[in-house]
Amino acid sequence: MNQKQCKIVIDEIFMEIFEQKSPMEIEELLSECAFDIRLPNRVIDAVTGNETWASSTNSNKYISQTNMRKYDEYKGWIRPKKEINSLDEILKLWDKVNYTTTERYYDSINISKSDTIYRCENVYRSQDCRNCKNTIFTDGCANSEYIIACQRSSNCNYSIRVADSNNCSNSYNVICSDKISNSFFIRDCNSLHECMFCSHISNRRFCIANMQFDREEYLDIKTEVVKWIIQQFNIEKK
Repeated sequence: MNQKQCKIVIDEIFMEIFEQKSPMEIEELLSECAFDIRLPNRVIDAVTGNETWASSTNSNKYISQTNMRKYDEYKGWIRPKKEINSLDEILKLWDKVNYTTTERYYDSINISKSDTIYRCENVYRSQDCRNCKNTIFTDGCANSEYIIACQRSSNCNYSIRVADSNNCSNSYNVICSDKISNSFFIRDCNSLHECMFCSHISNRRFCIANMQFDREEYLDIKTEVVKWIIQQFNIEKK
């Protein structure tokens, strides 16, 4: 997934949630929305010297999955037998073959700057994702599409900054919740539609700060909230 494709997906998600394209470029979005997400880091492939991306950086040597397979086909990882006289010799011999594999993509297509990706399509700078599509700056999500800066969540669509939640759609900043749609700033809630700044409530529509509003009042306030959110993104850019 190249940066042009990534920006198209970002704008589509913003349009669904905020009815306007993202005011931020990709790196600005990373800083503003994914600052606390565990993401793959840039490391160097010890065989080629090229950059590669790893979810773990506790290793001395890295090799991309592609180069690991190429090496296996070209040379093979089995080494000629040598006499071993000490544990120190074993450790030195192991060091010659002990590379941490990076950019591990399984049954996935159009993935970039990511690691441990399973059965996914169109993924950018994410890790530990399964059965996801159009996923950006995300960690530990499954069965989701069009998500940005989400973590440990599943069955989410068109959402930004969803954490430890399930079944969220068209929403921004949702934590520890389930069945949330068209909502902003939700914590520990269940079955909410068109709500904002709510915590610990269930089965509600058109609530703001846990207070019930009628539809027209709610939508008027939501318009101002969207302006405020976009303004905050623009402030952070500066």
